[in-house]
Amino acid sequence: MTRFTLVLAAALASVATAFAAGPASAQEGAAVMPSDAPTLPALHAVTGVVPGDVLNVRAEPDPEAEKIGELAADAIGVEVTAIDAATGWARVNTNERAGWASLDFLSPEEGGALPDVARLSCFGTEPFWTLDVDAGGLSNFSEPESEALFLTGPVQTGEGRTGRYGVTGGAAGRQLALAITVTGCSDGMSDRLYGLDAALILGGSGSRMLSGCCSLETPD
Repeated sequence: MTRFTLVLAAALASVATAFAAGPASAQEGAAVMPSDAPTLPALHAVTGVVPGDVLNVRAEPDPEAEKIGELAADAIGVEVTAIDAATGWARVNTNERAGWASLDFLSPEEGGALPDVARLSCFGTEPFWTLDVDAGGLSNFSEPESEALFLTGPVQTGEGRTGRYGVTGGAAGRQLALAITVTGCSDGMSDRLYGLDAALILGGSGSRMLSGCCSLETPD
């Protein structure tokens, strides 16, 4: 059994323990979703807004709440991470914080949710790292003083449990395994709230496990 196999098995065991313990603390107080809610997070496009006008993003799911940002009338690739069932407002990220926009003006994009989305931005702090995922293509892992390219496969759906996804890949002498869980996630540096938790396992010389969040991205 290789060192990477041992590290991978131990890391996945710790991830499974975290799954069994329940959602991350970032999800405490998050919007309550009805049983027939759409798959989230998901990419949306702004619709029904007059050209030249904007869709306001507010601090709370309330038209009278403080305005903290705005979305252009033709904005696409807007990631909705939660929906407030009582008001029909969607949680989105704007600037450096999470806010709310009326779902009446947001339309789901076709193929805009996992496992169909192939592009993701994953990241973590302490230590700082980023993984720009192009599932089925080349994914770039970077840290402040280094970076590496991995040939990655498609997004895979976890068997037996909902809200679990994974991406695996490799490079010369290195391996990558990304476990993604649909749950609330905070980057610890801003007031943004994401809908995907990430556990990244790097194999090869100096095997490591990193934790962070992911967000969905639109294709270039």
